[in-house]
Amino acid sequence: VQLQASGGGLVQPGGSLRLSCVVSGLDFRRYGVAWFRQRPGNEREYVGVAWDEASTFVASSVRDRFTISRVDAENAVHLQMTSLKPEDTAVYYCAARLPGERSAWRAYTYDFWGRGTQVTVSS
Repeated sequence: VQLQASGGGLVQPGGSLRLSCVVSGLDFRRYGVAWFRQRPGNEREYVGVAWDEASTFVASSVRDRFTISRVDAENAVHLQMTSLKPEDTAVYYCAARLPGERSAWRAYTYDFWGRGTQVTVSS
């Protein structure tokens, strides 16, 4: 199983980035794919999840600026980030697991992880 996150980079405050996570090696349509981020010195933080193309959720802390979309035909989940702030600087990870009753925002419930992509918001 591989999760390949891409799209990170350096962006100025107020800018936008679109991250992509492409998944291979599993039956993609059965799995939910989430985004987490980890800022220096902090624990991994839930950003949002896409259970299928019509069922996506974003953490309330970023819901006014971030959007998650999923394209099953591409085995991909995208994270569109707008109005970026310096505090959004982090390594962004995507992760996959089967749906269930376990809390989607808990990182330990995910079985597969990508390596992450660095997002730096700075002028």
